[in-house]
Amino acid sequence: MNNHASPATADVSKISLTIDPEAETNRIATAMREQVRQTLRRRGLILGLSGGVDSSVCAALAARAVGAKNVLCLFMPENDSDPDSLRLGRLVADTFGLESLVEDIGTSLEAMGCYARRDDFIKQIEPEFGPGWASKIVIANALTNEGYNISSLVLQRPDGTIKKLRMPSSVYLGIVAATNMKQRTRKQIEYYHADRMNYAVIGTPNLLEYDQGFFVKNGDGAADLKPIAHLYKSQVYQLATYLGVPTEITSRPPTTDTYQLAQTQEEFYFALPYGQMDQCLYGLNTSMPAAVTAKSAHLTEEQVLRVWSDIRAKRKATRYLHLGPQFVTAIADFHDA
Repeated sequence: MNNHASPATADVSKISLTIDPEAETNRIATAMREQVRQTLRRRGLILGLSGGVDSSVCAALAARAVGAKNVLCLFMPENDSDPDSLRLGRLVADTFGLESLVEDIGTSLEAMGCYARRDDFIKQIEPEFGPGWASKIVIANALTNEGYNISSLVLQRPDGTIKKLRMPSSVYLGIVAATNMKQRTRKQIEYYHADRMNYAVIGTPNLLEYDQGFFVKNGDGAADLKPIAHLYKSQVYQLATYLGVPTEITSRPPTTDTYQLAQTQEEFYFALPYGQMDQCLYGLNTSMPAAVTAKSAHLTEEQVLRVWSDIRAKRKATRYLHLGPQFVTAIADFHDA
């Protein structure tokens, strides 16, 4: 598959991330089948199904790769989860005839202090925060802040009124550290079932998420294979339509489903809708002129340059997420000998 138009011959009227969904589905399914059976030597595949488009596409691809009977989907709601996530996840499993299990992780997170730790950090800047309140973290739009990532805490009082607060770095890091327990606990559950069934674990990031470090290390970033990490988000949607992912999912805005308040991915991390982010990332990856990228993304040239600055900043800040354990000296790998 060719993800990119040639930057040397790119004409704005021809810039497109359109793929051949049938050919790409066959290519991915074949690769997944070989990875599971030959490289990983596992019997099947397992994944957490969130009701979002990425995990839904991965579930459908898994069924194509190893057969529906060899795929297990896990639903892992917790105290802050949107009930729609479980309902939509079940819809996907039913659509593709996949076995599924519900593992409610709320009690485990309570026992580890996930919610209490988060609330304690919030109370450092809003002492009244407590039962009946709700929260989320949002990021400022990269187009209006010279490319700097400025996060704020949004609180909803019991009477429904909203309060937005700037956070010192210690509060921001503390809230994120506490909520990251959710992704790491889910991954622990996935690997428990993978170990008992001799299955491999699927990771579900798309190219935009993978490139920008939109995952938790040893949480949703952990996996045995990542079948759509080479695809832009808009290409994932093309596969979703081809594979028959329910329209209720493909028409739903991408969400984090992490905080108490409803939160889109662009509010929390990307600052722009995925379509524009795809175009900007594509332009940067292919060394396309900013002017051409701007026309394609329906932005000004100055805005594109700010988005590119934001992309580079996130790459730098999240590089450690992509690194494996660091050694003092190189250790020979004899596994392929």
